[in-house]
Amino acid sequence: MEIQQKDGTKKGSFFIEESGEIVAEMSYVWTGKNIIIDHTEVAERFEGKGIGKQLVHYAVEYAKKNGIKIMPLCPFTKKIIDLTASYQDVLL
Repeated sequence: MEIQQKDGTKKGSFFIEESGEIVAEMSYVWTGKNIIIDHTEVAERFEGKGIGKQLVHYAVEYAKKNGIKIMPLCPFTKKIIDLTASYQDVLL
């Protein structure tokens, strides 16, 4: 499953699509040059398979690569970032 990105001037998302259907998505809003992650959702049939964690990892790597910070308002994303020491440097 490949993570893709939709990005606009004000908001965007990291998502996984299967057979034309988005089965997992993490949405964010731009705030200056940083992002606020406001929601993460995984289709019920994919829950418990680590896909949400993959989205968080992808977002963190994107932030590191592009020199941006993340404010995780989404409780799931916040929990994963808080529990992963190597993700701490991207927190806003």
